[in-house]
Amino acid sequence: MKNLILLFTCILALGNGYSQSVDAYLDKSESFFSTYVKDGKVDYKAIKNDSSELDELLTLAADVRVGKENANEFQAFWINGYNILVIKSIVENYPLKSPVDVKGFFDVKKHKFGGENITLDDVENKLLRGNFPDEPRFHFVLVCAGLGCPPIIDEAYRPSKLDEQLERQTKLAINDPMFIRVNKNKVKVSQIFEWYNDDFTSGQTLVDFINEFRSEELPENAKVSYYPYDWTLNEVK
Repeated sequence: MKNLILLFTCILALGNGYSQSVDAYLDKSESFFSTYVKDGKVDYKAIKNDSSELDELLTLAADVRVGKENANEFQAFWINGYNILVIKSIVENYPLKSPVDVKGFFDVKKHKFGGENITLDDVENKLLRGNFPDEPRFHFVLVCAGLGCPPIIDEAYRPSKLDEQLERQTKLAINDPMFIRVNKNKVKVSQIFEWYNDDFTSGQTLVDFINEFRSEELPENAKVSYYPYDWTLNEVK
C-alpha cells in the first residue's frame, strides 16, 4: 500500500512539474514576443545586442516534452517553437537580408528544442502538418522570417485560445489586400497556396477555402495566379 501511495505521489509530482514547465515556457514566450515583435516584424538587431531573454527561453524549452494527446497544447508549443527557432537562426547569422541567404536554414540546421534535435522543416512538416493534416491554418501562424509570410504576432499562442488565434490570423491574412490581390475577376495569391495546395483544396477549390475567411468573397470563377514570394527579412527598421 505504501508503495502504491509513493508511486501515485511521484506520478502527481511529475505531472505538476510538466505542467509548470509548459506554463513557464508559454509565459516566457509571451514576454519575448511582446518585447521584440512590433507591427508584425522582429527587432533582430536588439536581440543580437542582448540575447539573454532568447537564451533563457531556449534553455527552458530544450527539454520540455509535450504529447500529441493534448492537441492544442502540442500545437501551441510547436507553433511558438517554430517562430522562436526562426528568430534564433536569424540572430545567429545577423546581419543578413534574407533567411534563404543561409544555406540549410530550414532543412539542414538542427536545433535542440522540446526534447528533440530537429530542423525547422521537421517542426512544420512532421510535428505539425504531419500529425494534424487537416489544419491548414498553420500556414498563417508559422513565420519564416520573410516578408512574404503572414505577420508574426506579439504574443504567444496559448492552448486555451489557440483556435481563436488561428482563426484570427487566418482571417487577417486572407483579408489583407496585399496578401490576396483582387482585380475584378483576376486574383493573385501568395505562393504559399501553390506550394501547399493540397492543404487547402481537400474536397474544395482554393477559392472555396479563401472564401471561408473573406469578408468580401471572391467570385467562384475567379482566375487565380501566384505572385513571387518575398524573402526579404521581416525586420523592424
